[in-house]
Amino acid sequence: MTDLVWLRVWAGDRQYAWQVPRGSNLREALLRRGLSPYGRYTQRINCGGRGLCATCGVRILDTPVSPTHWHDLAADHFGYPRLSCQITLERDLEIRLISGKKLWGQWLPRIKRQAE
Repeated sequence: MTDLVWLRVWAGDRQYAWQVPRGSNLREALLRRGLSPYGRYTQRINCGGRGLCATCGVRILDTPVSPTHWHDLAADHFGYPRLSCQITLERDLEIRLISGKKLWGQWLPRIKRQAE
């Protein structure tokens, strides 16, 4: 078993790939590479990776990482983005950065209920 794992990141239509030490934190690996899991407004206003603000969410594109944090348990169940600050890189991983985020998670259009 190698001490490095591959991290593949989609940001818009661009893909980045590099190796990081096994056991690295995903949020920290992204920030070291100059790729931010944050939205425009949360670049400076966030919890610093403590799993409190839910602003560093990313989409996991390959086999899901087992959730260990309460937010990630809900994310896994409801299909929310996963917190990058709570993911330890133990194997190769492919993710997508979420564009257009405002504060907490992704800003989604309202869905109008249809008459039954």
